[in-house]
Amino acid sequence: QGQLVESGGGLVQPGGSLRLSCAVSAATLDYSGIGWFRQAPGKEREGVACVSSRGDSTNYADSVKGRFTISRDNAKTTVYLQMNSLKPEDTALYRCAARLFSSASVCTLDPDYFYWGFGTQVTVSS
Repeated sequence: QGQLVESGGGLVQPGGSLRLSCAVSAATLDYSGIGWFRQAPGKEREGVACVSSRGDSTNYADSVKGRFTISRDNAKTTVYLQMNSLKPEDTALYRCAARLFSSASVCTLDPDYFYWGFGTQVTVSS
């Protein structure tokens, strides 16, 4: 319970795309909102996107709106982060996290999540 494993990071040129995956244990995914966070060297952790446990609500940081899309596939117990039009400033370690919210239709971008993965590195550079 509580295990999250990220994959899909790598090196991409500006303007390119990547899809990150977060494999979540079924027991955790059933009741948890899932968030994606990132942290670059020397910068604070930033909430990027989240999806509610019911899957009917999402939130995005202003810096990624219109470029990133979060989705969840409960059958595959995986949450995805599709990242398009990548910029050098998107370079960071990306981690997914899970927590229980008071409502199944709520998620937030504050970092007060309970379970965390170790992360996958995304580097945007020419």
